[in-house]
Amino acid sequence: MARDRFLPRPRHRRHRARTLAAAVLALCLAGAAPALAGTPGSAADLPAGHDVSSHQKTVDWPRARAEGATFVYIKATESTGYRNPYFDQQYNGSRAAGIMRGAYHFALPDQSSGARQAAYFVSHGGTWSADGWTLPPALDIEYDPYDRKHRCYGLSHSGMVRWIRSFSDEMRRQTGRRPVIYTTTHWWNLCTGGSGAFAADHALWIARHGSADAGTLPGGWSRWTFWQYDNRGGLPGDQNLFNGSAGRLKAFADGR
Repeated sequence: MARDRFLPRPRHRRHRARTLAAAVLALCLAGAAPALAGTPGSAADLPAGHDVSSHQKTVDWPRARAEGATFVYIKATESTGYRNPYFDQQYNGSRAAGIMRGAYHFALPDQSSGARQAAYFVSHGGTWSADGWTLPPALDIEYDPYDRKHRCYGLSHSGMVRWIRSFSDEMRRQTGRRPVIYTTTHWWNLCTGGSGAFAADHALWIARHGSADAGTLPGGWSRWTFWQYDNRGGLPGDQNLFNGSAGRLKAFADGR
């Protein structure tokens, strides 16, 4: 995800592709946001978005909208002791500029239970309403950025699946939505054993940088909903696409 100013970030990301398309020649579908230079050519017509954290500080949201942002995910919390100090400006400012927005939580499964971290997330910005502008909250679960030797936070495959389920159940109880799951295929297979337990009722936000497509998906999923394809580009923070039309993105935000 977008680098956080105050906390060290994971170092697992792939290097930026040397051969991403230099420009997108085709026009976007009617009503879609303008395509951004550097967008993978195979996905040039999909709604463009990004994700940010405190590293981006006070974002110029009207400019982000003018440059093609249709949606954004904003870091709200990490574990149960950190809240993005720029969250309110980023969350409310993006909405005021006409950008759909949602909040995400960076998981540290070795610190406390999934349910406890979900409750902290909800109480510090991880909410949802069917207003057409609020994306479902997202769970960012990936390599342990604080201990390279314990990339799975010391949990077994079954233990990690139980942690994610605990987080998801509490989010559903408090917000009415299952969280979007942000991960990489490698981490998911390594740390959950390729579990297919979440694919049926959780949208996938896949991270794969430096590629023309989203690649092989984690266990159980046959389709991605969001794809983080680069950690730099025309929009502040990381670059993302939504797998559908602008109308489908609004329906997804509404819970339809």
